[in-house]
Amino acid sequence: MSIAIDTASSVPPYEQLRAQIAAMVASGSLAAGTRLATVRQMAADLGLAPNTVARAYRELEADGLIDTHGRRGTFVRSARTPSPDLRALVADYVSAARALGLTCPEALALVQEEWTS
Repeated sequence: MSIAIDTASSVPPYEQLRAQIAAMVASGSLAAGTRLATVRQMAADLGLAPNTVARAYRELEADGLIDTHGRRGTFVRSARTPSPDLRALVADYVSAARALGLTCPEALALVQEEWTS
């Protein structure tokens, strides 16, 4: 995992770290189940204060991208567990599709069509 913190940037270090890890999760370069370094280890590796790394991890957890399991460690969340935000968007889509009279197969076909376009 290659992370670089730009100390001259106006973006706070915790946000730089959060954004880089989130981008790696989104791109698949950090796969579901990957164990992240401990807060202390990540802080030492990047030359950051442990509280900075802890804040980035808290925000990633709040975003649904990672899970912390106490002493077992911090892991990239399984792709099979959608975030609450995604679930809300799906619920909105289903409600709209039903209101327009679409069947489930018709609604799914629209999703597949959009996914592959």
